[in-house]
Amino acid sequence: MKDYIVRMIAKDAPIKATAIQGRAMVQRAREIHHTLPVATAALGRSLMAASIMGQQLKEEKGSVTLRINGGGPLGAILAVSDSGGNVRGYVQNGQIELPLKGPAKLDVGTAVGTAGALTVIKDLGMKEPYVGTIPLASGEIAEDITAYFVESEQIPTACALGVLVDRDLSVAAAGGYLIQLLPGADDSVIDKIEAGIARVGQVTEKLNQGMSAEELLGLVLGDFQLEKLETIPVEYRCYCSRERMRTALVSLGKQELLDLIAEQGRAEMTCQFCDAVHVFEREELEDLAASL
Repeated sequence: MKDYIVRMIAKDAPIKATAIQGRAMVQRAREIHHTLPVATAALGRSLMAASIMGQQLKEEKGSVTLRINGGGPLGAILAVSDSGGNVRGYVQNGQIELPLKGPAKLDVGTAVGTAGALTVIKDLGMKEPYVGTIPLASGEIAEDITAYFVESEQIPTACALGVLVDRDLSVAAAGGYLIQLLPGADDSVIDKIEAGIARVGQVTEKLNQGMSAEELLGLVLGDFQLEKLETIPVEYRCYCSRERMRTALVSLGKQELLDLIAEQGRAEMTCQFCDAVHVFEREELEDLAASL
């Protein structure tokens, strides 16, 4: 099944909701970065959160970047989404292993840590991007996304994200939802949403049973009349190219390029998002240096 985002609203309450099916994008990230289970889960949750937030942008060429660094053994996590919800990302230390938090429950919070921050960068095509930073609440990602929306954007939000890793380290299921209250929501609406969240429980369990993103939202928001607005295909997508790598080399400046030629004779540049390797031989590097 291909990944997608589904957007809905409640016809009888001020609620907007988004759910994501993200197994393929998380599996692709695992294959690229060779992550072990706890890193797969942390990176996967971050990618899906970025995908949902990126798809919310109205600017066609906008982007959302999530930077998470809680001081835990995973190190920094970076997830970047375009305005279509297509994502790419990496985790600094993807090969760590930790004891399970409970039966079949990965300890993502400990792996990420809480002695740091979640930073959200929204590039809306203006001179300066919007940057919001909050202290990490739990390191579990979904709770931190919830806290970000409440603290930085003053939007009451409920977020759940889950990644289920199989015995062979592949991704068995991945998905989640983001529910936000619009102005005018009263306590009765909040109570019904909270009851729905409790009714669903762990999203990975429902996804592993074959539940779709639409059905997941339908279960959480079962007390409301939902209207589906759109379904958008999303994927893990890297925008690296040889030309971009060449631009990065030029940005080093002439003297550093000459030093690189003298020391190594060539340059091998690896994309941090997709691990593609671009090789620049001496003659091409000399041409670049001469053009500066």
